[in-house]
Amino acid sequence: MVITKRFVSLHPNKLIINRGFVPHIVKKKSMATRIRLQRHGKKGKPFFHLVAADSRAKRDGKFIEKLGTYNPTANPAIIDINFENTLAWVQTGAEMSNTARAILSYKGVLYKNHLLNGVKKGALTAEQVEEKFAKWLSDKDAKIQGKKDGLAKNATAEKAAKLKAEQEANAAKAAEVAAKNTPEVEVAEEVETDFTNADENVSEESTEAAQEETTEVVAEETQEETAQETVAEVTEEPVAEVTEEDSKEDAPAETQSEEPEA
Repeated sequence: MVITKRFVSLHPNKLIINRGFVPHIVKKKSMATRIRLQRHGKKGKPFFHLVAADSRAKRDGKFIEKLGTYNPTANPAIIDINFENTLAWVQTGAEMSNTARAILSYKGVLYKNHLLNGVKKGALTAEQVEEKFAKWLSDKDAKIQGKKDGLAKNATAEKAAKLKAEQEANAAKAAEVAAKNTPEVEVAEEVETDFTNADENVSEESTEAAQEETTEVVAEETQEETAQETVAEVTEEPVAEVTEEDSKEDAPAETQSEEPEA
């Protein structure tokens, strides 16, 4: 649709289009400056520029001013910005993306802007603003340094644990290699131990057998001695009885033979 001059009247903030009998008012879209990130770097290794650009421009397109850099791959992240210029853009009402707002809050730009707004309202003085902001910066630096120290300590502990585990693995591997290289010695030692055990068992069995034989011989000897003693006793008693009886029988015979002679 082509709009001729007689149908259009200009206004500083409004565009009035006369469409027949009823005029149609359209508000002009003012250009908004936006603080955002531009991506740079390699694939998997991003690196960002913090810029003030037209909100209608492409993400990696033209920009008005470069305000700093942001490296998220480091731990903690490395942020380097032009504090004064960024604060000037924030005071003039520049919009911010979510990530850019977090970065400016981290660096204290938003807090400084808050304090300066308090000066404009008469709640604070410039000296108080500087004192509060210096204290905030010192606390923030202490937190960042504490985080760095903790990360360094954890890194050294992990390195020591990794080194220890590697040494243990190397020792175990060396032991396995040594065991593979000397299998015959172990077999010979096992055979020797088996022979020694067998000899010990044979010697123990022989000693046990000798002891049994000696005990059997002793028992047989004792049995023979007891048998001989019993036999001797039996033979001695009847002989004594017979002699006494014979003597008794012989005595009357002698008396009888002596009587006729008288």
